[in-house]
Amino acid sequence: MTRLRVGVLISGRGSNLQALIEATADPAYPAEIVTVISNRAEAPGLARAAAAGISHHVIAESDRAAFAAAADRVLRSAGVELVALAGFMRILDTGFVEAWADRMINIHPSLLPAFPGLHPQRQALAAGVKFSGCTVHFVRPVMDTGPIIAQAVVPVEDGDDEDRLADRILAAEHRVYPLAVRLYAEGRLRIVGNRVAVAGAMAPDIAVMNPELLASADG
Repeated sequence: MTRLRVGVLISGRGSNLQALIEATADPAYPAEIVTVISNRAEAPGLARAAAAGISHHVIAESDRAAFAAAADRVLRSAGVELVALAGFMRILDTGFVEAWADRMINIHPSLLPAFPGLHPQRQALAAGVKFSGCTVHFVRPVMDTGPIIAQAVVPVEDGDDEDRLADRILAAEHRVYPLAVRLYAEGRLRIVGNRVAVAGAMAPDIAVMNPELLASADG
């Protein structure tokens, strides 16, 4: 089996990177991580990449265009086919986003389009919503937009603060991001306008995360 070659961009602890590393450890998983890039030398996620034997790089360029050029060189030299942003906390150069259009995905800790940008858990609590969650989407030049691949829903509980809600959402992220990468690697995603159609019957865990996917598959 030829596995999809994935490059992961991080800025911090790399917990979603770790979830992807653990998923790709299964030989039957249709993707592999071939390189990790961080914009911060002190990012703990770099140690996760090192422990897994994955090539990793620090690109600390403060200039957005310079970072994009350097990252693009690393990704292309590694033969990357899909870029996964995993806690990457910089706004990317528009040219870079366009160059990797439909081949770059991101995970955001809210049910987009609700609560884009910084502190989405805080935004959710302030709005008084009963449910929050996370979204995996294709990246577009406007931050936290782009066709949605999958979403996971979590309840907002009485007594939640920002950290408690963030922890609950993070656990869902660790399930849904490897799922989204797998769907992409299996060629099951098709972008139609600003929507993503998912081919094939949905497994039960996907249906729980996004009931709409089950309905579209059954129809």
